[in-house]
Amino acid sequence: MSKRFISIALVLLVSIGLVFAAGGKETTGAKPVVIQLGYENNPGEPVDLAAHEWQRIIDEKSNGTMKLELFPSSQLGSKTDLVDQMLAGSSVCTLADGAFYAERGVPDFGIVFGPYLFTSWDDCWRLVDSDWYKEQAEKLAKNGLRLISSNWIYGDRHTLTKKPVHTPSDLRGMKIRVANSMVFIKGFEVLGATPTPLALGEVYTALQQGVVDGLENPLTTLDGGKFQEVAKYLILDGHVKNFTTFIVGETFFKSLTAEQQKILIDSANEAGLYNNSIQVELEQQAMKNLVAGGVTVYTPSDAELKLFQDAAKAFYTDPQVTAKWTPGLYNTVMKAMGK
Repeated sequence: MSKRFISIALVLLVSIGLVFAAGGKETTGAKPVVIQLGYENNPGEPVDLAAHEWQRIIDEKSNGTMKLELFPSSQLGSKTDLVDQMLAGSSVCTLADGAFYAERGVPDFGIVFGPYLFTSWDDCWRLVDSDWYKEQAEKLAKNGLRLISSNWIYGDRHTLTKKPVHTPSDLRGMKIRVANSMVFIKGFEVLGATPTPLALGEVYTALQQGVVDGLENPLTTLDGGKFQEVAKYLILDGHVKNFTTFIVGETFFKSLTAEQQKILIDSANEAGLYNNSIQVELEQQAMKNLVAGGVTVYTPSDAELKLFQDAAKAFYTDPQVTAKWTPGLYNTVMKAMGK
């Protein structure tokens, strides 16, 4: 037996051993693509639980060649910090929404966060599937941000305050924490409140110190931040049906192969379906936690809810809101939803 034959046989045996050591998968020695997923939500909230499922799915779909690293509780910085990193080409990802994109060169996207725009989740998904939405996504990509998923339910947004609220008139003079976006600010201004932009991580202390009188968010986020410890009145006003989206930098997205892009998008959407499947149970638990924490919950009557809806109409005609919108945007969006 020649030395050359023995050498070839040894190489083959070593190669087979490496394949079995990797669970039957080929190992190329190439480093996996690592994506850092940062978000404000705390461990245990629906987004965090679904992010862990996304982490599992992308690893499975890519045979370990793509990895998702999770950074909850703003560990990677604010949304603005993360977007700056994306625009610089970093492999980071975060969740955001239309109000945020309105500040990033796509003003028409802001309307999806308008108060009482949607009456059902089906309205949301019809809009997401529309040509109008695809056009906005392409505009966002031209501004350096690539939408990879838009099918995650974040929740109906309600208002938690330090004194009871039953109608818009009760909000007058109350400082309500909102995200730092014109859409958020105007959305609560038309309802009668004094909107006060703050980072979510600063709100607990702000409530303690009287800087703000309340905040708005889905039930799971309100519970996740333990805000029931410093604000005791919840009105189920459902002023926004909040679906959330995930973005990466366009530069990073284009650096991926077509197969990797597909894996990233498919895994994000699959995780979104998982997120939606656990929402109801987690919202129910969040409500129990809020009540156990001493919160008084108020469900407005149809007549009271209509007062909020009627007040919200001013948002869609406010010159400061509509100045940057495409003419007739509200009607265009209604048509896109089949209304």
